[in-house]
Amino acid sequence: MDETFDSRKFLKSLKKEMDEHETTLEAVRYAMHRIAETLPYYKWVGVYWLKGNTLLLGSYVGAKTEHTRIRVGKGVCGTAVKENANQIVRDVRERDNYIACSLDVRAEIVVLIRKQGRILGQIDADGHEVGVFDARDEALLEGVARLIADRLPDHP
Repeated sequence: MDETFDSRKFLKSLKKEMDEHETTLEAVRYAMHRIAETLPYYKWVGVYWLKGNTLLLGSYVGAKTEHTRIRVGKGVCGTAVKENANQIVRDVRERDNYIACSLDVRAEIVVLIRKQGRILGQIDADGHEVGVFDARDEALLEGVARLIADRLPDHP
């Protein structure tokens, strides 16, 4: 992430803009577009929703993917849920359980969306350069995840 990027300003603006959308689906779709437009090294960014033991693809920006359903424990996305931990993968080629979406992908970050301690989904992003994601991206996506979670019901 560029040193001049102001995450707080971005999140404040994003919250205001998401609040202008009537439905959560529209707000999430808008958030994914804003991330992709603002941070061009996010070559693919989207949300997966956790339903039972499966992650289901929601809104995303980037190349079409065949990975619309991912079992918990499979790939970087499934590992994040299984371990209840965000994932920053510097080089996807170093992961035995990586699910290839594109030969161009070199790095991936997954940040969980939680509400009241429950995992509801995740934000997943791919980059085409090794090591493109870091702790600043994780903090930013955690902020976006909170904005999304705030729009979701408090109960299952």
